[in-house]
Amino acid sequence: MRPKVGHIQFLNCLPLYYGLVKSYALLDIELIKGTPTELNNLLISGGLDISPISSIEYARHHESLVLFPDFTVSSDGEVKSILMLSRFPIEELSGKKVALTSTSATSHVLLKLILSRGYGVEPEYFICLPDLNRLFENADAALLIGDMALKYSVDAKDFYLYDLGMEWKKLTGKKMVYAVWAVNRRFAETRSELSEYVFDILKKSMVYSMEHLSEIAEYAAKWEPFSFFFLKEYFKSLRFDFGKDYQDGLLYFYRLATEIGELKTVPEPEFINFHSGVKT
Repeated sequence: MRPKVGHIQFLNCLPLYYGLVKSYALLDIELIKGTPTELNNLLISGGLDISPISSIEYARHHESLVLFPDFTVSSDGEVKSILMLSRFPIEELSGKKVALTSTSATSHVLLKLILSRGYGVEPEYFICLPDLNRLFENADAALLIGDMALKYSVDAKDFYLYDLGMEWKKLTGKKMVYAVWAVNRRFAETRSELSEYVFDILKKSMVYSMEHLSEIAEYAAKWEPFSFFFLKEYFKSLRFDFGKDYQDGLLYFYRLATEIGELKTVPEPEFINFHSGVKT
């Protein structure tokens, strides 16, 4: 059977998957699309074999997962697609209501860290569907992610706008990893060759895409409400690798998350070894 592979339906993952279409590799996998939260749940429950997963959810379920090396959704500063819109300056949000979109996980913790550690702010949080009108029915500020956030990164009008990638960099000086690519541990151990095959085609797709960002931006601009130039700059601002500096930023994020009760322990990233199944 073809491996079941998750795909986040946000523009930030288009560069990683665009090359799959060009190489016809999609014929060899069953691609299942969804929001980050939907894919998180499917991977954790065994409904997916391989998928991007919110970095905080990997930490919470690391016993049943192993990581692909080289693949993340990250930024070194501005990210554009993870924002907080607020009716008030960020320093004035203590005691006020902040809506958290139901389609994310890592960004919830990231926002809480930025507000508490960066600004000494403790608002009242609640979860809401990703509908801006609903988000602000009962909220003074709202967390937006993905393509909805991109729209407001261009024109926030009556709101104060805060880019969480930029805020994390300002707070810590470190890079931020929002999502990682994980493999169900049982699948990794029993279907090592298939795991390696999926890794290889994703790797080739990423290499192709990094060399053809203009082509990808031109393609996306045909279907999305963003200009070619905006999309090209957006794709250039994202990072997809998983080098030591990104691992360091991720572990620091985990350490801070434990301090505010969002994680019980800090897991060391555990990478798949394609010869024996798991590599620590």
